[in-house]
Amino acid sequence: MRRYLRVVLLCVACGFCSLLYAFSQLAVSLEEGADGGGGKPQAAAASWLAGGGRGAVRGAGSAGPAAHPGRSDRYSLKIQPVEKMHLAVVACGERLEETMTMLKSAIIFSIKPLQFHIFAEDQLHDSFKDRLDSWSFLQTFTYTLYPITFPSENAAEWKKLFKPCASQRLFLPLILKEVDSLLYVDTDILFLRPVDDIWSLLKKFNTTQIAAMAPEHEEPRIGWYNRFARHPYYGKTGINSGVMLMNMTRMRRKYFKNDMTTVRLRWGDILMPLLKKYKLNITWGDQDLLNIMFFHNPESLYVFPCQWNYRPDHCIYGSNCQEAEEEGIFILHGNRGVYHDDKQPAFRAVYEALRNCSFEDDSIHSLLKPLELELQKTVHTYCGKIYKIFVKQLTKSIRDRYDRPPKER
Repeated sequence: MRRYLRVVLLCVACGFCSLLYAFSQLAVSLEEGADGGGGKPQAAAASWLAGGGRGAVRGAGSAGPAAHPGRSDRYSLKIQPVEKMHLAVVACGERLEETMTMLKSAIIFSIKPLQFHIFAEDQLHDSFKDRLDSWSFLQTFTYTLYPITFPSENAAEWKKLFKPCASQRLFLPLILKEVDSLLYVDTDILFLRPVDDIWSLLKKFNTTQIAAMAPEHEEPRIGWYNRFARHPYYGKTGINSGVMLMNMTRMRRKYFKNDMTTVRLRWGDILMPLLKKYKLNITWGDQDLLNIMFFHNPESLYVFPCQWNYRPDHCIYGSNCQEAEEEGIFILHGNRGVYHDDKQPAFRAVYEALRNCSFEDDSIHSLLKPLELELQKTVHTYCGKIYKIFVKQLTKSIRDRYDRPPKER
C-alpha cells in the first residue's frame, strides 16, 4: 500500500512541475510578443555623402504588422516576415512620369511586397512623394527617396558621365549597405510579368556569381561592342545594364581582377581607377565600366535571356530574340526615347496602355483589347510585324494575377 502511495505522490509532483514550466514559458512568450515589431531602420546614405542634399525620405504603403510598429499580435509570435523585393531606380531631369509608370507596372503584377529605392534630384522629391503617397492604399510597397550622391572628391566627373546621374547605379552597393540583394532598372523599363520571377533568378546564381544582366545584342552583325568598342567587354557582344540583378553582399566582399594592378580590388576601390584609365575610350559610361569589370571577372556574371531586357534592337532590323518569340516579352526596355516619339510605335503603345490604366481590376483587364488594336496599327514597322510578342506574356500575367479570387492572389 505504501508503495502505491509513493507512486501516486511522485506522479502528482511531476505533474505540478510540468504545469509550472508551461506557465513560465507562456509568460516569456507573451513578454516577447508585447515588444512589437519594427527593426532597426536601414542606413540611407554612404559615408562619403556630401552635405547640402536632402536625406533619405521614407514613406507609403507598407502592409501587415511592419506598418504598425506599436502593435503586437500575441497569437502570431512565430510567423516569419514576408521577404521584400528591393527595386532601385535613378531619376533625373524629365523622368518623373516614366519612372512612375515603371513603378506602377512593378506593383500591378508582383506578388511579394516591394521596397523601392528611388534616387532622384532634389527638385523631384516632392512630386515623387505626392504620387507615391497617393498609392498608399495598396499596402503592397514601401519606398525611400534618396538624393543623388557621388564621392565628394570626384562628384562632378561621375555626374557628367554618359547621362546625368546614370553612373549612380555603380555606387548602390556602397550606399545601400544594409540591403543584401537588389534589382536595378532604368526609368524606361516596363514589367510585363511579376518582379518575383526575375527576383527568383538570384537562387540560380552559383557560388561565384554576383550579378545578372542580359547581352547587349543577340546578333553580332548589328552589335555595337564587337564592332566599335575601344575597351574590353563581356562575351561576344557585351552586356546591357538597364536591368541589373545584384547580390550586393557578394559584390561588397569580392576582390576583382583587373588590368591596372596585380592586386585584386574591392568594388569601392576599383571604380575610380577604371574611370581614369578608360574615360577617353568609353561611350556608354557606367555600362562600359561594368563590361570592363566582367570581362576580367566573367565567372561573376549570370547572363539571363533577352526577353528579360527587350529593346528596340531586338526587332528594329528584324526579330532576333528567339526567347521572346517563344514566350513573349518579360521586361520591356524602351531605350532611345521610343516611348515618347513615333519611331517605334509598338513600344509606345505598351507604355501608353500601362501609363493610363489604374490599379482597379477592371481597368487592368480592359487594357488588353485596346492595346492589341493599337499594336495592329504598327505592322508597317519591323517591331509591329511581331506585335503579338508584346502582349503574349502580358496576357498571361493579367490572367494569373487577376482572374483568381482575391484571397488566392
